[in-house]
This record gives sequence, structure tokens and C-alpha cells, in this order.
Amino acid sequence: MVMNQKNWQKFPVLFSLYIAQSIPMSFFSTVVPVIMRQEHYSLQSIGLLQLVKLPWIIKFLWAPVVDNGTRSLRDLRRWIIGSELFYAAVILFIGCFSLQADFKLVVLLMLFAFVASATQDIAVDIYAILMLKPSERGLGNSMQSAGSFVGSVFGTGILLIAYHYLGWSVLMVLLAAFVAFAIFPMIFYRKPLPSHEVRAVRVSFLDIFRFFKQKGNGRWALVLVFYYSGFIGILTMLKPYLVDLGYNVKQIGFMSGIFGTSVAAICALCAAWIVKRIGRQAAIFSFLAVSLCASSFFWWMSLGVASLMVVYLAIALLWGGYGLSTVIIYTISMDRVRCGYEGTDFTLQIVITHLSSLIFAVLSGQLAGKLGYSGLFAIEAVLSVVTGFILFVSSRKLKSNANS
Repeated sequence: MVMNQKNWQKFPVLFSLYIAQSIPMSFFSTVVPVIMRQEHYSLQSIGLLQLVKLPWIIKFLWAPVVDNGTRSLRDLRRWIIGSELFYAAVILFIGCFSLQADFKLVVLLMLFAFVASATQDIAVDIYAILMLKPSERGLGNSMQSAGSFVGSVFGTGILLIAYHYLGWSVLMVLLAAFVAFAIFPMIFYRKPLPSHEVRAVRVSFLDIFRFFKQKGNGRWALVLVFYYSGFIGILTMLKPYLVDLGYNVKQIGFMSGIFGTSVAAICALCAAWIVKRIGRQAAIFSFLAVSLCASSFFWWMSLGVASLMVVYLAIALLWGGYGLSTVIIYTISMDRVRCGYEGTDFTLQIVITHLSSLIFAVLSGQLAGKLGYSGLFAIEAVLSVVTGFILFVSSRKLKSNANS
């Protein structure tokens, strides 16, 4: 069935909102450390900068506030536009200060920017869940994932080059302007939400944890903990591994930052078509199989001499699996939200993946140091198999509960 023009308009709206948050985030979290190192900042100061990511880890704590503040479409639009404009204003304010002379103040302002970005993300997720029909969630989440990956390409590659030509202050003005202009597609898209217009549920802090009392959600949370475990360690160690293979900084920047992320964006867009053709359950197993192939391929590659073509194939498998995985995780997570608790439930599920990925990323460095790259890649492959077993058992129990 061909999607009519009115239905199609919602997807560019979502893409613009998601990419608006991802480009500045990518710049602040990945490019600013590079700039700081070029300016001879200490590694301790660069490490301190990672604290700006904290709001995205704990954003589930104020997701109920956003849920309670979005009783209608008008409220939801106010949350999105308000947080987006505040986000842009903070970025613009950051440009008034020098990274060298006002480091602590700039970091504090970045923290405020990330709070605004995280709040905007909660509101946009609610908007997406209510706007999209269940059959459209695959494509909607493809827009979300692709927007994030495209934002990473721009934020980590193009903006680093722009910084050298334009300087800090001018670049902040351009970033702020981009974030502000990104809300225009939503302003002009005024079609009512297909879901309930008035949301009467009152969400409390304890409702965050009541999500796990719903049938099957405990097992689903376990899947969320492990689903990225089969490749997140490889992603973490990819750049050091490429350095040890003899590639220089420019080559690694293109191979991982541009080529790999572009593959992830393309695969995220293709994931919508795959999910629609084979269904959610088959897709989540199939995409996990891609991750298993990626980790197994890296293990095989680490045992011998890797040619340039083999390395590129490995990177494509790795980032492709990542792009596919994000779409299916987001799609099923949207399916599992409670009516009226959209922001709280979806945010909680995604935060579980962020926290578990952080733990596996930290452990990957320890494993690579003790067992070498081959040992790490082998463990990642085993974790993919373990995840498949957890997913298989969980899906069987869900089926038996549904039939009883």
C-alpha cells in the first residue's frame, strides 16, 4: 500500500527533530575533546567533559514530569519547541565564552544544553509514539536512528573541519541556528495526533518502576541489558585496534567516523522495510545474527593479517548491525509503553540499553588488556549467542503466556 502525502509528512518532521539534537551532542561529546587535546588540556580535564553526558543517563528521572505536562497536542508542541529553543539559546551563549579561558563555565553550560536536549528527546519520543501507528513505528524509528547517525557524521567530521575555518564563536552561532530552524517542519505540520488527544493519566515517580510489573517486561528488560553486548565492546575498542593495525588518524577518522556511521545510517533506513516484511520477532533475531557475524568476523580477522578490504568489510558488518539493532529495539520498546506513560516507559527502556552499554564498554578495555583483541572479540561473539538464548527463552514464555 502506497503511503499518501499526508502520512509521509510526519517522517521528515521526526527526522529533523532527532537530527537537531544529535549534531550538537556529537560535536560537544566527541569533537570538543579533540580540540581540547590540541590546545594541550590535561587528560583529567578532558575526562571531566564526559560528565556532560550524565543527563542522558538519568533523564528517566524527570520523564514523568514531561508525561504529566503533555495532556494535549498543544502541550506536547510547547515542550518540544520550548526545550529546543532553550537548547539553541544555551549553545549560542556558549559561543560567548572562550573554551580556554572559561573552561569550567563552558562545561557547566554544556551540561545545561544536554539537559535541554534530553528533555526534548523525551517529548519527541512521546510525540513519535502518539503520532505513529504500530505499523509505522519501524519507519519512524528508522528516521530516529538515521537522524542520530547522520548527526554523528556531521557533528564529528564536518564540524571539526568547520571549526578550523570559522572558529569557536561563529560555529556556536551556526549550531544554535540549525537547532532553532529544525523545529520549523513540526510547526507547519499541524495534523492532529491519531491517538487520544487528552492524556488523563497522572504519572508518579514510582510509576517508573511499575513498568517492570507488566507481564513480560522483566524478561524484556533482560533482553535490553544484553542485546548490544555482542558488539558494543568492539565499537569501543575499534579505534585503538585500528591504530594497532597501523592506520593513521585520518584513515581511522574516515573508516569509523564517516564510512562506518554512514553504513549504520543506511542500514537503519533499510531496517524499516525489513521489519515490515518479516515482522518484529523475526527481525530482532535476524539483526542479532548480524551482530554475531560481525563479532565472529572480527575474531577471525584478529587471528591473521587483515587486508584493507577485509577491515572495511568488518567495519561495515559492525556498524550495519548497530544500525539495524537500534531500529528494532526502539520499535519494540515503543510497543511496550503504557497508555499515558509514553515518555516514562520509553525513556526507561532506552536508558537500560545506555547503562548496560556503558558497563560493557568499560569492561571491554579490561578484557582487551588481559586477553588481547582476539580474546575480546571471541567473548563478544559468545555474548551474542547468550543474548540469542535469552531472547529465545523470553519469546517462548511470552507465547505460552499469550496462549494460556
